[in-house]
Amino acid sequence: MKKRGVLLLNLGSPKSTEVADVREYLREFLGDERVIDGNPLVRWFVLNCIILPRRPPRSAEAYKKVWMPEGAPLLVLTERLRRALAEELPEDVKVYVGMRYGEPSCSRVVEEMVRDGVEEVFILPQYPHFAMSSYETVVVKIEEEMNRLAPAMRRKILPPYYNDPGYIDALVESAKPWLAGDFDQLLFSYHGVPLRHLRREVPDYPECMEPVDCCPDRPEARARDYRHQCFETRRLFAEKAGLRPEQHTISFQSRLGRSVWIRPYTDETLESLPGRGVKKLLVICPAFTADCLETLEEIAQEGKETFLHAGGESFAQIPCLNDHPAYVQFLASKVTHWLAES
Repeated sequence: MKKRGVLLLNLGSPKSTEVADVREYLREFLGDERVIDGNPLVRWFVLNCIILPRRPPRSAEAYKKVWMPEGAPLLVLTERLRRALAEELPEDVKVYVGMRYGEPSCSRVVEEMVRDGVEEVFILPQYPHFAMSSYETVVVKIEEEMNRLAPAMRRKILPPYYNDPGYIDALVESAKPWLAGDFDQLLFSYHGVPLRHLRREVPDYPECMEPVDCCPDRPEARARDYRHQCFETRRLFAEKAGLRPEQHTISFQSRLGRSVWIRPYTDETLESLPGRGVKKLLVICPAFTADCLETLEEIAQEGKETFLHAGGESFAQIPCLNDHPAYVQFLASKVTHWLAES
């Protein structure tokens, strides 16, 4: 019988909240050509002469605010997901965790699978939506390491699942306790990407400055159109949850630098919502499957402060899927189907 494994892939985190560790993590993360693209010499200058001399101390302080006793939230929560998923699968199918940046690195986890004698692996990138700086970079990296260290190991990669009914069901199920309460609006805050990334993936991409889904109506475009996929997740979630149009809106967070990113921006949206009559706000971050710095600090802390300071009355960030039973079952169903086919 073939030895089979399952690999959960996510972004990664620093080893600790020490400035040196955060700097090393940012060097690897922001040095990725799919994160900061363009001319390599310009990227080197921006990273080494502008970002790394200034950003690590601020990022280290931010990580300290959300660090868990066991370590970085993203790593801790992904490990919990690994254990929960393993419990739903046959005992002879081992579940692994790998990170694009930091540890456990893609090379390290491939070496571990080789030692364990894994012959076939089902790779589950923890990104529901396609973007070159998230889904694509983790897939390219794990493929490179497998081709280098385990070329004979067969692999299957889960494609983006932004519109999969099982994923939508899991999102809605995880949000039910918050949706059952009193709120004025639900804000879908997705990780932003530079507009030039979309133009690179979809060459005839429109400006898309308004909060509407203006994606070209072509399947080949939508397969790589991050913005459309975010809008589609929002639409399907609202439909499943029975939300009225005025009960939900969308924005994009975590922009870096001075270039134009996908709009509307989350920080500006949070500041403007109270003036538009939204006093009780819920925020959900579907682009992240595990809570991390961008959800726990940027949204749940800084975002809350922005909203309340602007006149909001109540604010709650709905946790990411993490190891929610509905999400575990969704992933388990994908693995079970793969096992039946392989």
